[in-house]
Amino acid sequence: MTHPRHRPTIAAVLTAVALMTGCRNDGGAEPLSLSGLVDIADGIPDDGTDTCPLPYDMAEAVKAAGLDAEAGTGPAQDGDEPVATAEGGKRAKPGDPLAENPGALVSCTFHIGEEDVRVHTLAGREPIGIAPLAPVASSLSAASTDDLTGYVDEVGRAEIGEVVVTDSGNVASVRLRLDGDGYATLLVGAGNAGHTSLTRKHMGDLTEALAEQVR
Repeated sequence: MTHPRHRPTIAAVLTAVALMTGCRNDGGAEPLSLSGLVDIADGIPDDGTDTCPLPYDMAEAVKAAGLDAEAGTGPAQDGDEPVATAEGGKRAKPGDPLAENPGALVSCTFHIGEEDVRVHTLAGREPIGIAPLAPVASSLSAASTDDLTGYVDEVGRAEIGEVVVTDSGNVASVRLRLDGDGYATLLVGAGNAGHTSLTRKHMGDLTEALAEQVR
C-alpha cells in the first residue's frame, strides 16, 4: 500500500510524464504549430542568431537520405552570416505577405560537406504554399519565370508529406502537418544557382527526413 505522504510525489511524477509524452513528438521536440513558429520567430533577434531554434538535425537527415557526408549547423565557410533569421510575426508590416496571411518564416543555414543548405520553415493561418519564398526558390534554382510559377503552383496543390523537387534538382518543398490550425511548408535548397552535389533522390529524401523531425 502506498503511504499517503508519498502520493503527492507520485502524482507529480505521473503528471510530468503525461505532459512530456502528450506534448512532444518522437524526436523529443514539441510538435510544430503556427503559434509556436510565430513565437520562435519573434524570439530571434533582428540580426539573427548563431543557432537554429527549430529541432532540425542535419547530420541525422543526411544519414536518413543515404548520404555519406559530414554535416552540421551553420554555413560551410565561417563568416558573419547568422545561422537563423526570421520574418513575420511581430515584424510583419501592413501589406507584407505574412501580415495579410498572419504567420512566420524561420530560415536556418546548415552544411553538407562544403555545400550550404538553406532550410526555410513557413507557416500561415491560411493556405500558404511557398509563394512568399518564390524569390528564394528562384535564386536557388535559377528557374525561369514560367518554371517558377509552375513549381509554386505544384507545391500549392501537393498533399501533406508530398515532396516536390524543382527541375534543377537542388530545391525541394513539402507541406508540413501542424499541431492545430494553420498551414506550413518546408523549403530546402542545396548549393546555388541550380547546382548541387546531391542527386534529385537525395534532395527529396533529405527534405522528407527534415520534415519528419518537426512532426
